[in-house]
Amino acid sequence: MKIIKACILAIGFVTGTANAADFSFTGEFNDVDEVQEFNFTVLGAASDVMLRTWSYAGGTNAAGMDIARGGFDPVVTLFNASTGGGIDENDDGSPVADSVTGLRYDSFLMTNLPAGAYTATVTQYSSFANGPSLADGFMGSGNTSFGSRDPHWALDILNVNTASIGASYISHTAPIPEPESYALLLAGLGLVAFMARRRLHEEQLS
Repeated sequence: MKIIKACILAIGFVTGTANAADFSFTGEFNDVDEVQEFNFTVLGAASDVMLRTWSYAGGTNAAGMDIARGGFDPVVTLFNASTGGGIDENDDGSPVADSVTGLRYDSFLMTNLPAGAYTATVTQYSSFANGPSLADGFMGSGNTSFGSRDPHWALDILNVNTASIGASYISHTAPIPEPESYALLLAGLGLVAFMARRRLHEEQLS
């Protein structure tokens, strides 16, 4: 059973939008190719928005919650909610290293966003966005399990006006056949149809 927790740490930033706040979310995946969406808004003036995960290396999130290390390697992708267009993506940007592996595999994405509605996603490496829009889906992690890591994640969305948990789903795209594969498929279907017509003709003659 999936449990998702959200914490809000309000108060505005001098450099950000009036009444901006910090939002912290925690949860865990049920599938290696899961996509977790988050929806947030920026109102009024443009805001320096930060998206940051804590689950790989652990640490203390914006809500003051201690997050355990050991989570999977996360990827954070940012989209414009109105158009679905991709804005930015980050895999390994964290300044904090895991105490065991020494790796900095948490995501750290900071960007200045104008007023509007946005969607962020968390996926497991290497499930990057398939194309320039959210509707293009994600390529899948290529993993069969979480390996030595575990499925928990933690995400901070900082300096925005509202934020909430969004849809959760499994997303990956099967490889698109090459043109010659289509040709072989059509040839095979044509042969099957020809043999069926021939058998029917023979049955009618007998």
